[in-house]
Amino acid sequence: MSTSSVSLPFRWKLNTDVYLGLGGNLGDPPATFRHALHQLAEHAKIIGVSKLYRSKPYGYSDQPDFYNAAARISTDLEPLDLLARLQEVEQKLGKKVIRENGPRIIDLDLLLYGDETLNLPDLQLPHPGILKRDFVLRPLHDLNPTLSHPSWQGKKLKTALADLGQSYLLEDSQALEDSTY
Repeated sequence: MSTSSVSLPFRWKLNTDVYLGLGGNLGDPPATFRHALHQLAEHAKIIGVSKLYRSKPYGYSDQPDFYNAAARISTDLEPLDLLARLQEVEQKLGKKVIRENGPRIIDLDLLLYGDETLNLPDLQLPHPGILKRDFVLRPLHDLNPTLSHPSWQGKKLKTALADLGQSYLLEDSQALEDSTY
């Protein structure tokens, strides 16, 4: 059988534009985020990194404030392979899930993978919490203010931020960018 007659259920684009969320509230989150990005650079090109934001905890409130950022990357990895790499980086950096939405040293979320929409047991794309959380929207807005996704029915990040009823962000913080990624 020739390879031209094989049909695959999904066709992933090479060098897909991907957005990641970074979060953490234990240890030294800015340093942990830099370590995570250096490790991810083995599997993807880091295109940009947002400012670092501090936010109130989401869900479980009896814990330290969180730090949040976003990264824009380009990768040839398929979504589930990229998710596996993200989870490997989290484990190498010492992530332990104490409770849902609980304290953690690092949390790496695959937020957007191009225009793809997936609803799998281990991965939903776009990430279902994007449009409801300012600590995700604001860092994404830093990277691409006109970012949208077909499933958002034309809504852009700026509009989503304006539509939010509750804010978790406490302050803008320092730049996290490091030109050595």
